Amino acid sequence: MSEKILEIRHLSKTFGTNLVLKDIDFTVNTGDVTCIIGASGSGKSTLLRCLNLLETPTTGEIVYHGNNIAGAKVNAAKYRSKVGMVFQSFNLFNNMTVLQNCVVGQTRVLKKEKEEAKKNALYYLEKVGMAPYINAKPKQLSGGQKQRVAIARALAMEPELLLFDEPTSALDPQMVGEVLEVMRKLASEGLTMIIVTHEMAFARDVSNHVVFMAGGVIVEEGAPDQIFGAPREHQTREFLGRFMRESV
Repeated sequence: MSEKILEIRHLSKTFGTNLVLKDIDFTVNTGDVTCIIGASGSGKSTLLRCLNLLETPTTGEIVYHGNNIAGAKVNAAKYRSKVGMVFQSFNLFNNMTVLQNCVVGQTRVLKKEKEEAKKNALYYLEKVGMAPYINAKPKQLSGGQKQRVAIARALAMEPELLLFDEPTSALDPQMVGEVLEVMRKLASEGLTMIIVTHEMAFARDVSNHVVFMAGGVIVEEGAPDQIFGAPREHQTREFLGRFMRESV
C-alpha cells in the first residue's frame, strides 16, 4: 500500500483582505502524479508556494509524514530538500556553470562531499539530456535547456516529492515538448509529483490524480478519466470545454 506523504487540511491563505485559497483539502501518496489545473488567478501557484513554505498559510495544516509543518518552527531548507520545487522562471544561478548549479545545494544543504555531489549531479544531468552542457553558463542555454537543468538540480537533492509550478509556461512552444518528455519519464519511474500546469493533454495522460481549482477553492478532483471524460461540475465542464472540443 502506498504511503501518505502529504496531507493538506482546511488550508486557507489571505493576502490583506483578499482570500486566495479557501478550505483546501487533498492528500498525496507515494508515487502519485497530481496535476492541478484551472484558470490563471485560481490560486494554484499560491497553493504550491504554501506547500514549499515560500508562503505561510493563514489557517489550516500541511501534514508531512504525520507532522504539521504549517506555521511551525521548521527547518525550511531541510524540508525543501525533501519537497523540491521547479519554478516557471528556472531560478538558476547565472554566475555558476550547469554542473555547479546542480552541486551547490547538495554540498550546502545536504552536506555532501564535493566529489559525491558531482557524481550525483552528473547522473541527473545525464537523465535529463543535459550532460554535454555541464560547463555552460545559463545565459548560453535555451529556455528548454535551462528548465531541464532546473529539474536535474531539484532531482540531485533526491527529494521525496517534487513540485512543478507551470514548468513550461515561460518556454517557446517548440521547447515545451522536451521538458514534458523529461517529466513523463520521471512519472513513469514512480517519482511523486504535484504539477501546476496549463498543458491539459499532459495532465490527462500522465497524472493519476487531477485537481481542478477556481476562485481559490477545489471545485472537483478525481482520476483523469473522470475529470476529463465525465466532469461532474458545471465549472469544470466549462473550463475543459475548449480542450475537449480540440481533442475530439
